[in-house]
Amino acid sequence: MTEEEKIFAGKLFFPGDPALKAIKLRTHNLCTRYNQTMEDETEVRDTLLASIFPELGEGSFIQGPIYIHYGRHTRIGSRFFANFNLTIQDDACVTIGDDCNFGPNVTIVTPMHPLLPDERKALPLPDGTEKRMCWAKPVRIGANCWFGAGVTVCPGVTIGDNCVIGAGSVVTRDIPAGSLAVGVPCRVVRKIEAADSVLRIPGLLDTGGE
Repeated sequence: MTEEEKIFAGKLFFPGDPALKAIKLRTHNLCTRYNQTMEDETEVRDTLLASIFPELGEGSFIQGPIYIHYGRHTRIGSRFFANFNLTIQDDACVTIGDDCNFGPNVTIVTPMHPLLPDERKALPLPDGTEKRMCWAKPVRIGANCWFGAGVTVCPGVTIGDNCVIGAGSVVTRDIPAGSLAVGVPCRVVRKIEAADSVLRIPGLLDTGGE
């Protein structure tokens, strides 16, 4: 089993494996190139994103700068929007549905590390060697989700369709579909309902009057 296969199997893997390091180096360099482009260099940007992500749906826009770890472990649906400083540490798979919108400084992480300090330094392996090991848990984000600025999604989390995650939230557990959730750790406040329509907020809609 390769180290990448161990990631997908949910097993401990060696992040310093040469094959994994080559994948990460390639993606990091592509991100650096993307971050050096002008916003209106759309063809160059589209080409770079296509080289980073195996799936990025039509009508998507990523402001940049971006910081993507593997890239090839992330799949993003159509009409995705991400504001400044999108970070995806996709050791394990990250899936993002259609019509999602992310505010600035959204971070998605999948790797897990030992709690014991000695085990973070190195783990004894069956072959008698010691290596610095970790494991990773996939993140799944449904369609039509809005993340406020500074949201962090932790390993293993699933967020259902039609959710709003408040700014600065740290999502450590699953969020059911149709939820408004906020806080550190992030908790569901309530379901999102038709009564939440912006058209119901007094004075917000310009009716053309003085």
